[in-house]
Amino acid sequence: MKTFVLRIYRGHPGQQYWEEFELELKPHANIISCLMEIQRNPVNRQGDVVAPIAYESGCLEEVCGSCSMLINGRPRQACTALIDKLIDENESTTITLAPFTKFPLVRDLMVDRSSMFDNLKKVRAWVEADSSHDAGFGPKIRQDKQEVMYQFAQCMTCGCCVEACPQVNSHSSFKGPAVIGQVRLFNLHPIAGMQKAKRIEEMMQPGGISGCGNAQNCVKVCPKNIPLTDAIAAVGRDATLQAIKSIFSLPEQE
Repeated sequence: MKTFVLRIYRGHPGQQYWEEFELELKPHANIISCLMEIQRNPVNRQGDVVAPIAYESGCLEEVCGSCSMLINGRPRQACTALIDKLIDENESTTITLAPFTKFPLVRDLMVDRSSMFDNLKKVRAWVEADSSHDAGFGPKIRQDKQEVMYQFAQCMTCGCCVEACPQVNSHSSFKGPAVIGQVRLFNLHPIAGMQKAKRIEEMMQPGGISGCGNAQNCVKVCPKNIPLTDAIAAVGRDATLQAIKSIFSLPEQE
């Protein structure tokens, strides 16, 4: 029987430690299924019965974004991390798991990603519409524009891009790449775009677009291959135009 080892950095804030679990290597197993196996039989490599690993998961098909963690040091989704591929990639039967470091730790592999959702509120990442009466069909959107919007609409708020971004740290107020991608998405929407100036003004504040150092780590780790650097460039241009308008008090143009 072939086996492998999950080496997990677990514990509470200020009390973290490494613990190893030896598991049977099963075909097509992923990280989540292995954590479920430990949950059913929480015995570590030394034979001690321990508390099950705390982690988050939901859809199990890379849609909800909740199972984000560091797998062999790389931020990614645990549901699509197959054990066979991880062993082949690293040429080792030991796989390391750790929680994200850019979010407050809850326990074991669970972190609190509330800051991402709070930042989405700050940039008005929604479509404002009066539903008191039937307004009929909305305006048509060109196909090329739809294709750009669809890319950014795939964001799961998983936090992988935030974890990989060196500008997101305890000494910075930078909101991160994900929120910039959503600013780009809603500014392209024919109705949500009416609030474009307010979103750009928020991105011109401390922690906004000027906080990006163009490391481009975000696009390398995004599970959905979202062109976040394109969004950063576009929002940067919009911020520059907004600043010029503010200086000369030019009227808003759609």
